[in-house]
Amino acid sequence: MSGQEATLRGTAPSGIQARPDGGTTFAVILSLSFCHLLNDMMQSLVPALYPILKTTYGLDFVQVGLITLAFQCTASLFQPVVGLVTDRHPQPYSLAAGMGSTLLGLLLMAQASSYPVILLAAALIGLGSAVFHPEASRVARMAAGGRYGLAQSLFQVGGNAGTAAGPLLAAFIVVPAGQRSIVWFSAAALLGMLVLFQVGRWYAAKRAAGAVAAKAHGKGGAGVVPLPRRKVGLAILVLVVLLFSKNVYSASLGSYYTFYLIQTFGVSVQQAQLLLFLYLGAVVLGTLAGGVVGDRVGRVPVIWFSILGALPFTLALPHAGLFWTAVFTVLIGFIMASAFSAILVYAQDLMPGRVGLVAGIFFGFSFGLGGLGAAALGWMADWKGIDTVYRICAFLPLLGLATAFLPRVGRR
Repeated sequence: MSGQEATLRGTAPSGIQARPDGGTTFAVILSLSFCHLLNDMMQSLVPALYPILKTTYGLDFVQVGLITLAFQCTASLFQPVVGLVTDRHPQPYSLAAGMGSTLLGLLLMAQASSYPVILLAAALIGLGSAVFHPEASRVARMAAGGRYGLAQSLFQVGGNAGTAAGPLLAAFIVVPAGQRSIVWFSAAALLGMLVLFQVGRWYAAKRAAGAVAAKAHGKGGAGVVPLPRRKVGLAILVLVVLLFSKNVYSASLGSYYTFYLIQTFGVSVQQAQLLLFLYLGAVVLGTLAGGVVGDRVGRVPVIWFSILGALPFTLALPHAGLFWTAVFTVLIGFIMASAFSAILVYAQDLMPGRVGLVAGIFFGFSFGLGGLGAAALGWMADWKGIDTVYRICAFLPLLGLATAFLPRVGRR
């Protein structure tokens, strides 16, 4: 077979092959999921470092929250920009470049000796996410073969697995060895850059074959019937409200759950990290379940369940003992995590041809809302105590009632 024939068949030089029948290309999706795992594992080391940084540098909860804000703000502000630019001018090798920014941030974090340098390192890691997520989400959709919920959930589950692995690695490596041990994880960034370079070659070959316009940009919308602009605007607003509910509550657990466990139940730092790992592991399973179920029953039913379904457990959490706290957080993580892939695919169906922009906005909102939530909750924890954080956040899932305003997205 000639090189031109290989290109027309959608075969990338890397050896990753596109399905000639337009089916799901799992090799690409799983490669992206693996790199998402590496990316988010490295990023999750930052909040896993919080107890060490708090003690070493004498930080208060507001300063801890500002570290999260520095990371989340670069990720939040740049992701929509990256998505908008790459919708018009796709950049297959930008995926590897984004991983390079994360590598620089890790190296700087390992050597940081002052609070401003810690903030700069966190911002560089956030910049890596800003570049990685929109374009990776686009490639995952391009390789989905119509199974968009499955593709996005597989992509997202890699990130959740990496986030879950971070505290576990911190408990057994970073906590005993200290801040400088972060440098050991630079090998993961190098591996991710290598894999993403190969994915970039596959992506470039698909563009050369003319498949990007139909699959990545969604022209034709996979049969989606366009809605009036007013309804689209209302739906996007509702989705942002739902993300606010989900991500602020998730920030309360991701940033302060270990402190809550230590202060309320007197557990050790390592025990707290292990319980955080259980919660994050449930997030992984919930993400995968949400994508699969969403492809079968639709996005809106999954969104209803994923937000309101967590309410009984968030209300009970502040009054539970250690055992039931662990059980409730696992259930909360599983239920809430099922929302994101459903929200993202629903939004991409609303705005066909804007896959990167939608991914950038919603990944960006996720990071930004999480960062703002972490900073605000840190201030609340300093002012009223960390137990107050969970008493107030318990009512956030009530915002899931806004799902009633989502229009149904019809298909031709």
